[in-house]
Amino acid sequence: MPPMNLQSTDFELFGVPAQFAQDPQVLDARWKDLQREAHPDRFVASGVAAQRVAMQWSVRINEAHQRLRDPLKRAAYLCELRGASIGADNNTAMPGTFLMQQMAWREALDEAMDEAALDALSQQVALVRQQALADCARLLDVEHDPVAAAQQVRALMFIERFASDVEAHIDRLDSPTPGQ
Repeated sequence: MPPMNLQSTDFELFGVPAQFAQDPQVLDARWKDLQREAHPDRFVASGVAAQRVAMQWSVRINEAHQRLRDPLKRAAYLCELRGASIGADNNTAMPGTFLMQQMAWREALDEAMDEAALDALSQQVALVRQQALADCARLLDVEHDPVAAAQQVRALMFIERFASDVEAHIDRLDSPTPGQ
């Protein structure tokens, strides 16, 4: 196996630029290539230690792939690499307009009684998510402002959590209740 550096960033490991904009097909192709190189079965004749190292690399490659493939994880990772901690556990401060939007969405979710209302809410959240991701791309790749991008990542975390809540409500509507 060619030497790999455990200190490499995910971007270095995958041989892609350290930026938010990434081509998922390039990431997937590179993941397959790296996994082929590091697969433990290739090192059976080299002994248990070599297989263990290959397994560690395989895990590292999978973790990097998951982080680079997911836009939210990739944005958070870039912010961290550029010195801007996301601090999601201890920094939940958000702009007032964002908090008002969250409250309005929560009310709409509580009042949604049918699939049409939930679908409309889901579409609205998807549009806001798409805009937030575009803002992350601009802040990270164009303006090179990881601090502002970290704030946007925290907002995206709220949006993703709410989108999951909406999906859970839709799933409950789709699932028959016991006794039906």
